Amino acid sequence: MTQHADGPATTGAHATNRTAPSVAGDPVARTALLILCVIVAVAALDIAQMIFAPVCLSIVVGSIFGPAADRLCRLGVPSWVSAASMVILFITFILTVGAALMVPLSDWLDRLPLIWSRLQAQLVSWQGVFSSIGSLQEELRNAMGQSREMKVSVEETSAVESVFYFAPNFVAQVILFLASLYFFILTRPYLRRSALDFASNPLDRDYMSNVFKKIGERLSTYLLSITLVNVGLGVAVTLAMWALGVPSPALWGMLAGLLNYVIYVGPAVMVVVMTCVGLAIGDTPLAIATPPLVYLALNLTEAQFVTPTVLGRTMTLNPFVVFLSIAFWIWLWGPVGGFVAVPILMVAATILEIAMERD
Repeated sequence: MTQHADGPATTGAHATNRTAPSVAGDPVARTALLILCVIVAVAALDIAQMIFAPVCLSIVVGSIFGPAADRLCRLGVPSWVSAASMVILFITFILTVGAALMVPLSDWLDRLPLIWSRLQAQLVSWQGVFSSIGSLQEELRNAMGQSREMKVSVEETSAVESVFYFAPNFVAQVILFLASLYFFILTRPYLRRSALDFASNPLDRDYMSNVFKKIGERLSTYLLSITLVNVGLGVAVTLAMWALGVPSPALWGMLAGLLNYVIYVGPAVMVVVMTCVGLAIGDTPLAIATPPLVYLALNLTEAQFVTPTVLGRTMTLNPFVVFLSIAFWIWLWGPVGGFVAVPILMVAATILEIAMERD
């Protein structure tokens, strides 16, 4: 009786094991689990933006100043002194650039009413086109039975309230960024050694060491090269605007160099800015279009010839993937996301490349 009682129970257990779904063996379940993990990760990055964004930015900036700090350490300078000096150097650079931009930028902000009035004057010639579009919209509304009435509710918020709301968050993020930058530069070698200690065998240790080495080399080379390219572009734009007689040529050169860190988006914003400059100083369509066209020619030369030559083919990424990465990170983190999008993509591409070589 005991054997008969145990037999069906055992058979039932085997049947249960055969019918139970296995996530490891089911491709659909693995795909669904991967999608859920991606959604959770994106939600976490969005919710914790105040923490993740400045920390990620500090890692990218620290990759630029890290090699210089390592050289100081090899010369006998204590690690904490070299890390602090890099942070002070970065703060000095930001304050210098901000001071250089403040005075000419404030003068151009005073010209905004003039730029707006000239833009309205230029739009008068397009009045016929706008009237045609308006009549077409009216016909479409009548055909679809929609009313022209539209209610718009605007919640009034004073500028002072906005400043008091955003200022504490901004200051907290700046402090977190500077602290993260210092500790990242200080502990870069220790972080690598700690990660290698988790390797279970020599092969995994060599693999992780290769990953860290290639990521560090490519990221620092990319950031330093892009910085040199952007400085060159800024100098070229400054000289071009000076030759055209545009006021404050150094301002537009610095803006061009800074905005060029955000690929695609930065140059597009710069074209709009230079168009506004043309409206402020030009009286004819050709004079208005000359500053943005000259900048666009310089930017295209840099993007198509200078940058590929400096970086080389080994660090070239798919333009479509780069565009998607920039769009995603700007949507997630704003301007900070646009700055860190390409470095993050380069790190991911390096890890994937080394993994494929290992397989």
